[in-house]
Amino acid sequence: MKRNILLNPGPATTTDSVKLAQVVPDICPREEEFVTIMKQIKEDLVRIVHGALQTYTAVLFCGSGTICMDVCINSLLPENKKILIINNGAYSARAAEICEYYGLPHINLCFPENQPPNLEQIEKILQENSDIALVYATHNETGTGILNPIRNIGALAHQYNAVFIVDTTSTYAMLPIHMEDDNIDFCMASAQKGLMAMTGLSFVIGKIDEIQKSASYPKRSYYCNLYMQYDYFEKTGQMHFTPPVQTVYATHQAIAEYFQEGEHEKWLRHKRVFDAIQNGLEQLGFRSVIKPEWQAGLVACVKYPSNTNWNFEKIHDYCYERGFTIYPGKISNQDTFRLCALGAIDTKDIEEFMKVLRDALIENHISIPVLY
Repeated sequence: MKRNILLNPGPATTTDSVKLAQVVPDICPREEEFVTIMKQIKEDLVRIVHGALQTYTAVLFCGSGTICMDVCINSLLPENKKILIINNGAYSARAAEICEYYGLPHINLCFPENQPPNLEQIEKILQENSDIALVYATHNETGTGILNPIRNIGALAHQYNAVFIVDTTSTYAMLPIHMEDDNIDFCMASAQKGLMAMTGLSFVIGKIDEIQKSASYPKRSYYCNLYMQYDYFEKTGQMHFTPPVQTVYATHQAIAEYFQEGEHEKWLRHKRVFDAIQNGLEQLGFRSVIKPEWQAGLVACVKYPSNTNWNFEKIHDYCYERGFTIYPGKISNQDTFRLCALGAIDTKDIEEFMKVLRDALIENHISIPVLY
């Protein structure tokens, strides 16, 4: 089976065993055998973020990570309350767009894309707006690789009696997360990222009592309602609507491999992959956008060099033809590309990639080190 190295922010490079887990006999997802697998996945998803099963649960949905953003925002906001969006990048900006599409009362508190949010400004907004019921932040802004101080933001949210929602799509099952210690009430992710499974299955992990409270909140979506999906699973052990069956089997296998590798060892692997990416880029003369002390250690966001021969598409195509995928950046006022320490890869893969990237620069008559 051909192995591609995906350095984009998801989906991730997978193991052959995860790929092959999809090759199973056809089964109706209402069968008890499948229900048992779903229950195991649901509980394991909570365990990965060290949540107590009597306090937290996982609710599964068909779709990419964005569906969970939609679900949390539209389902968890009480009537006559508003949500505070901590916005310092493309993915938290998406949360503000979801509020706009639903017409939800919200404060879009914007910060520079290359900096962490200011905690004093966040507290000032919370002090001045006692009707804020939800605070929303992104753990790792995948557009830049910046790590936001969620534990501190969560503490402020709780101090002012708000529920704290965190987009952990690009950190879940990679950077260790502890629901209680990190002051997280709800987090979310999708199977194809840190779990290194397949696309099509996403999940919200959150406090059971808050989900139950939301049963009385305004119903803003049918398919994307958190309480409806939670309640149906509690009563039947099944997703309300048809699940992506083969993706569920792949996720089951990926979770088994996650626990086999171990939380600590897996994080160390992602860190050494990231370090190898950074070192390789520095040797070629590339510059990062984000200060090292602000980085999550998962996404390298790189400035385009000023060489007139630089053409990202040509560099991308050269690397892609040789089995490596790189990805453009998502900063509004700067041209960048991204390399991610994601998936079933290790430092040897990065060493091979850097040889290919060097050859791509030479092929396109770009000086080494690159110029700025």
